[in-house]
Amino acid sequence: MVTATTDSRRWWALGALVASMLTLGFDMTILNVALPTMAADLGATTGQQQWMADAYVVVFAALMLPAGLLGDRFGRRRMLITGLGIFLAGSLVGALAGDVNAVVAARAVMGVGAALVTPLSLSVLPTLFGPEERTKAVGIASAASALGLPLGPIIGGWLLNHFWWGSVFLINVPMAAIGIAACLFLLPETKDPASPKVDTVSTALAATGLGALVYGIIEAPARGWGDPLVLGMLGAAVLLIAALVVRERRVERPMLDMTLLAHRGFLFNTVAATLVTFILTGLLFVLPPYLQAVLGHDALGTGVRLLPMMGGLLVASRLAPQVVARFGARAAVSAGLVVLAFAGFLGSRTTVHSGYGFVALWLTITGLGFGLSLIPAMNGGLSALPRDRAGSGSGLLMTLRQVGGAIGIALLGSLLAGAFRDRLDVTGLPAGAADTAGESVVAAHLVAERAGSAELAASANSAYVHGMGIVLLVCGIAALVSALLAAAFLPGTPDAEEPGAPDMAAERADARQ
Repeated sequence: MVTATTDSRRWWALGALVASMLTLGFDMTILNVALPTMAADLGATTGQQQWMADAYVVVFAALMLPAGLLGDRFGRRRMLITGLGIFLAGSLVGALAGDVNAVVAARAVMGVGAALVTPLSLSVLPTLFGPEERTKAVGIASAASALGLPLGPIIGGWLLNHFWWGSVFLINVPMAAIGIAACLFLLPETKDPASPKVDTVSTALAATGLGALVYGIIEAPARGWGDPLVLGMLGAAVLLIAALVVRERRVERPMLDMTLLAHRGFLFNTVAATLVTFILTGLLFVLPPYLQAVLGHDALGTGVRLLPMMGGLLVASRLAPQVVARFGARAAVSAGLVVLAFAGFLGSRTTVHSGYGFVALWLTITGLGFGLSLIPAMNGGLSALPRDRAGSGSGLLMTLRQVGGAIGIALLGSLLAGAFRDRLDVTGLPAGAADTAGESVVAAHLVAERAGSAELAASANSAYVHGMGIVLLVCGIAALVSALLAAAFLPGTPDAEEPGAPDMAAERADARQ
């Protein structure tokens, strides 16, 4: 096992992880900027755009737990390289896709690769760095993801302005190749052969349960929440996820380690990180259409205009360790969530005539709140993990984060779609054109252009901004509730234990006997 005291190359090894995280961070935002262009070229509805985003996230979330265990048993470096290879292959499929279904399939393949990369990148950190250096290492890894966020929209926007939309997938190929080379030459191999085996039944329950949940939420605005298919999917999701929990509690060596959730430091840091991810992914889904369709910027201009949020995030990634050192993790997470709530409430005041200056203001505050809350929460959750369960524990943490992201895209995207459709004025349009216009703000602008109707375009802009305001208001409320939960339940220090909390060291000693 590699340790912080014996491995003099640990900072070089961190560089390999940074290359891997940069690849995923890059891809996270490049598609969001491309979605309006893809919607126009492929004729994708809002629901289909949600699936292009969520196919990746659903597979990502469902497979991270078994991915963490595969790394523990067979070697984390080996599985990282495998994951980057699968991600590269999915990107090639996406670049060559000719319709929405092919794009969704490519995104699902990319989700398999990302599921291997993310938890294993994090699970290596506790084996490389001691507690005194781990906060800095987590901050650097988070900054790597953050660096990919602004690069994705800018480079993606430039590609969209000069090439076809498939180029935003093709750019991942050299990025993944660099990550593979970095892992091969810089990252030492670590493993834990005694970790639990991958449970295929539990994996299937997780994948189908999450998929049914997301499908029901995405289809609800178009079909209605009382539609039999929607109700059936949501009911099936509840049953499948409940079956997963029951199965994992009964097996001797579970893949989903429920004992970790009994530890307050891990549980509430994970809840905080999940809620922050819910808010950010929903925001990144609704914002690019506003910048492109409503404000009229091209893809490159949209990417550049996301920079204030990324700038705030990068500042927070440097500031968070200092805040934690002076005031403690609980204060840092709570304060970050309050800042995020303020950004949501401020953003909900955006109007069609607000202009970009106002948007840049609340975007900057959003990035600052995101970084101040997420980095200490992630570090607190990882610090609570025993080393012999680093892979499965970090996989559980990231799984719950990605579940939050998938639900954020599905729920907030559906909320936006419903509000947009209800507010859009399609008076005088034929039934077919009215239905098309109600699918998305991009579709409404295309219909308005063909019909020569400035009134429809203005109504589409107003309806979209109205829906976006509702989404941001919900994000603000969610962040404020999360801040109260963090202040009430997070331990004051990473190692703090509440009375009666399970003794992790004792558990591990008992398990070895």
